[in-house]
Order: sequence, then structure tokens, then C-alpha cells
Amino acid sequence: MTILVLLVAFIAIVCFVKFAPQFGKPPQGDHLELIKQSPQYQVDRFENNPKISLDFSLADAWSAFWESITGDQKRRPSSKLPASPLSVDGGGGNHLTWFGHSTFLYEVDDKKVLFDPMLGKYASPLPGIIKRYDYDLPSSAKDLPSLDLVIISHDHYDHLDYGTIKDIEPKTKLFLAPLGVGSHLKLWGVPEEKIIELDWWQEFSLDGLMIVAVPSQHFSGRSVNDAQKTLWAAWVVKTAEANVFFGGDSGYFSGFADIGNKYGPFDLTLLDSGQYHDSWSAVHMTPEESVKAHAELKGKKYMPMHWAAFTLSLHSWTEPAERALKAVEATDITAITPVIGERFDVLKDVPNEKWWEDVD
Repeated sequence: MTILVLLVAFIAIVCFVKFAPQFGKPPQGDHLELIKQSPQYQVDRFENNPKISLDFSLADAWSAFWESITGDQKRRPSSKLPASPLSVDGGGGNHLTWFGHSTFLYEVDDKKVLFDPMLGKYASPLPGIIKRYDYDLPSSAKDLPSLDLVIISHDHYDHLDYGTIKDIEPKTKLFLAPLGVGSHLKLWGVPEEKIIELDWWQEFSLDGLMIVAVPSQHFSGRSVNDAQKTLWAAWVVKTAEANVFFGGDSGYFSGFADIGNKYGPFDLTLLDSGQYHDSWSAVHMTPEESVKAHAELKGKKYMPMHWAAFTLSLHSWTEPAERALKAVEATDITAITPVIGERFDVLKDVPNEKWWEDVD
């Protein structure tokens, strides 16, 4: 009887992973053959350049586990985070609003661009796992204004959310994504004609906006059998007035200098500065590394992101901001720390309130 129960449970799990839509779908058929032509696609998957090891050893696992039960860091806030409701207008300018973690609404040249569409409650395929911190999102996905572009850095759950895509698809004109990510979007109901996939260093222009997919050092995957089947990328969004770098997730690597030399200087860099750990240092930067990357990108203002929404590592939830500000003290770099929902001008404003200090 026990064996039968285990067998039924196993079959149920396999079926759930295979058919539940939130897991997405890796590229297949003609789509797969097309992306195989990318220099980044080697043998049967995408690789970083230079290639890195993504092996997580037993020793790494034990170290992380031991730290998780012995550390005294406060990894989640116990009270509600401050947040402002979304405020937009129909005029021009270069205004940015942070939703926490790595999701932003960028109002630029009369267009509205959403970076990394993740407005869900859980950064996982299952409810109850990796819950968002307690705060009022500036806007729900359903209440967002019409979007000209949605730009996706990679397919991990904390950056690409099934429910968010379902809610924003009717109001979105175009989705820009790294190679292969469109396979998830099509499964979720996004028409193929609304999806544009780019390889590293490929450019896309739209009414005065130049958008470039550039390298990052990371990985991808949403299920047990799709590791690195889709590409990951950082993004350059440049207009006649402003130049913004959205880094997605990345470890520190030599590519930042290459990007800075080709597309810099940047008025603002949005850089992965949280959820780091020694065991996965190749794919997530520390704040100090992010500051170094900002300098190599030839950035003016630097904003640490990838924090203040989900706990995906073992440091305290405020440490990314604290270390980022400490790292710029002896430099001429301007770090900004807007409150979630605070709308600011990319070129003019310097939001620097240490709002987390008032949160328990």
C-alpha cells in the first residue's frame, strides 16, 4: 500500500511539473533550431562567456544550511515596508518607479517600459514558498497603465511571473526578451507577433529608443529539465536625453567594461546587489562588486536592486543597501535608494532616504 501511495504521489508530481503552466516551456522545434545558431548556445544549452561552473557542491549546500540555522541575521522584515501608490503622467521625461526587487516602470519619451514583470506574491511555482515582503505594491499588474514595452532579463521566478504576464498581456504592445524566453510567453498566451527575442549585442529601435541586449553572467531555468535552455541578458535603454543600464541578475565579470566602452556613459545603472552568497558568487554580485561594475560601465548614478522584496539568500534583508552605501563613501559615485513606489527623474533627482532604518 505504501509503495502504491508513493507511486501515485510521484506520478502526480511529474504531471504537475509537466503540465502546470507556471513552469513554462523550453524552446522546441523551429524555435530551438533558430536559437541554436547563437554563439552563446553550445552543445545543448546556453553558456556564459567566459564559461563558468554552476556546480553547487555538497560542501556548499552544507555550508549554506549551517549558516541558515546558526546565523542571527534578520532575513525578513517583521513590519510593513513603506511604499507609495503608482503615479504616472502622459508627458515626456525620464521617470522611474521601483516596485521592489528588480521590477521597474520606466516612463521615457512618452512610452512606458516595464522591466522584469514580477508582481506576484510568491517567487516560486508554488504558493507559500518565497513570499514577498509585506508592502503595498505601487500597482497591481491588472491596474498598470498600458505598456509599450516589457523587457525581461531572464526566466527565473523572481523576474518573470506567470500571473503578471497573464494580467499585462492585453495592455502590452511588445515583449523584449533574451533568446528562448518567448517560448514561455507563447505558452502563456502572448501572441508571437508581440514577442521580440534578442541575442547579446543585438539592438532594437522603437521611435527614438535604442534598446540593446548585452551580456550578463547568470543562468536560467524554471523546471527540473530546462537549465540554461533560454538566454539571460542585461539591457541598455538609450534615448537622445538619457541612457539607462538595467543589469538583471549577474555575477561580476569583465563584460561590464566592454559594455561601458561600447554604450556608456550611463546616467543610471540598476545593478544586482542583493541575494549574494559565497556559494553562488559567480552569478550574483556583492554590493562592492556592483559598485565596481558601475564604475566600469561609466555610470553616474547607481541604484542597488534585487533586494527589499524576497529572501533568496542568508544575509540580512537590509544589508544590500547598507553595504552599497558604505562602498561608495570613498568614491565620487552617487548611490540612490528610492522608496518603493517613489517616482523620480532619472536625470535630475537623487532619492537617498534610508527608509529601511524605520522598518522593524
